[in-house]
Formats: sequence, structure tokens, C-alpha cells
Amino acid sequence: MSTMRVFVTGADGFIGSHVTEALVRRGHTVRALVWYNAFGHHGWLDELAAEVRESIDIVAGDIRDGHAMIRLAVDCDAIVHLAALVGVPYSFESPESYVQTNVRGTLNVLQAARQAGVRRFVQVSTSEVYGTAERVPMDESHPLKAQSPYAATKTAADQMALSYYRSFGLPVVVVRPFNTYGPRQSARAVIPTIITQLAAGREEIRLGSLAPRRDLTFVTDTAAGLAAAVEADDVAGEVINLGTGEDIAVGELVERIAALMQVSVRCLCDPDRLRPESSEVERLVADNGKAERLLHWRPEVSLDNGLRRTIEWFRMPRSLSCYHPDRYTV
Repeated sequence: MSTMRVFVTGADGFIGSHVTEALVRRGHTVRALVWYNAFGHHGWLDELAAEVRESIDIVAGDIRDGHAMIRLAVDCDAIVHLAALVGVPYSFESPESYVQTNVRGTLNVLQAARQAGVRRFVQVSTSEVYGTAERVPMDESHPLKAQSPYAATKTAADQMALSYYRSFGLPVVVVRPFNTYGPRQSARAVIPTIITQLAAGREEIRLGSLAPRRDLTFVTDTAAGLAAAVEADDVAGEVINLGTGEDIAVGELVERIAALMQVSVRCLCDPDRLRPESSEVERLVADNGKAERLLHWRPEVSLDNGLRRTIEWFRMPRSLSCYHPDRYTV
């Protein structure tokens, strides 16, 4: 596809800010939706280079407001829908808010896209919808088994998006990243949790279970895959995984990060960080063959290189000051 105006919801977040940057660097203009706040903060978009920000039209709002979504999508060629409540532990505490944002909010954005007549709608999913792997690697035909309210609402959002493709011909593609990590990630995720505690000088760090295995993709690779989904031909109606095809246990990840930071570490189990037993997703590992065929995408950043870049960013005083190593972020 040619140069487009792309509406990115959730542009102020971790992945959203990287996707916004990737789209601009590929020649697109971006209307970036940030969550309204009284402080006028634009999240991680405030940290982007000036030449990138100049190509971004930043707007504040909430995907739960359907009228606002219709107004903001009206002259856009494509939508990348990232805005969501994403923390698994908090979904146990407040499942209704996840339904309102992830399901109802997605419906609002889909309806806005339909009225605007966009040429591409990228629904950003999550590997959590698969639940614990029944076979590996996990391709797009793997059964869906939500093990948390968060995963259930993302499953519903994906199916709503695909229903708009089947019912109304909306050119939807569902892109399903496996676990993304890198600079700007929130402290609710395991890699920032490990790095910030070690960067703060802790020799004992508090974590949940060390057994789950995850397929970890560096954020610039995920952003490149989502940008490719905006531009690709003949992907409407498809579901496409983004992942490396390799997995690592949390306990092994701790050792890898500690070695790269040249520190010693001992892990303490914090019961507050454990998921309910039947909710823990024990293993995720992607089959990324479809992404290679349809998007011409493969991950470029190795785990060690990605971890080095992430550690370097978190060690900067300005970055570390945004985090609270002694506080458990749900």
C-alpha cells in the first residue's frame, strides 16, 4: 500500500509508541490516540525524537466513547488498534473494566473504521488467548483457551473484529504478538521487574513462578510486524502470529539477565505475584511461518542483543526514575 494516514489507538503505551515511530519512519503520517489525562501527558510519545513527533497528530480520548472514535477515524486510511487493558493480574480484580475497554471499546473502533471506509484494520491480539500450549510450535489454528479475564476479553475482541470482516467486508487482519519486551515496557511485565530490581542494587529479587516458558520478541521486531500488516496486500481475514519460535523459562531468563548485568542474584517467591493455579499459562512458543509468508517478516533481534538494549535503557537514570523496584505493579 502507498503512504497512508494511520490511526493508532493506544499510541502512548509501550508497543504503541514503538509502532507509531515505526510507521512514521516508513513514511506514513499517524493520528495517535492517547488516553486523556488532566496532566496533558502523552505517555511514551513524549520521549520520541522531535522529527518523529512532527509527523504525529496526537489526540486525547477514550475508546469507550464511540462518538469520539467515529470523529477521529473519519479521514484515516488504516487503523492499528492497540488500546486495551493488558495486565493479567488486574483482570482478576476488575474484570468488568476489561469487558468495557477491550470488548466494547474494540466494537467502537470497528464501527468507526466501518464508517470511515478504511483500507486496513489491524487488530492487535495476544498469545494469551491460546492458553498453555497443547502443541509446539503454536500456529494460528491452535485452540483458544482463555485462562484469565484479560485473555477472554481479547479473544472476544478478536472475534468481534473478524465478524466485521465476515459480515461487512471490513479489511481486518488479526496480528497476535507473543511476549514483547524492550525499552518503555511497564513494570507489570517480568523483564522490567527483573531488571529494575537488579539495577536498584538488589541481590534478592521478588518474583512469581519461575517455571512458565515464554517466546520473547524485541519490541522493534513486533513494531515492524505490525507496520508490515498495515502495508501488506491480501491479508484481510487472516490471523497472524508474531514470535521468534524459541522459548525460555522465567528462571533461566533471570540468570541470563543477571549475567548480562554482571551481578549475582537470588530469587524469592512473592505469593502476591502468583496467578491462580489454573490461570497460569505454562508455555507459549510461536510458529511464525505465516508471518514470513504473508508479511515477509522475521525477527531480527536476538534475545541477548534485545536484553542488552533493554538493560541499557533501564539503567539510564531518567528511565529508572520512572519505575518503583520496591513496589509490585499489578
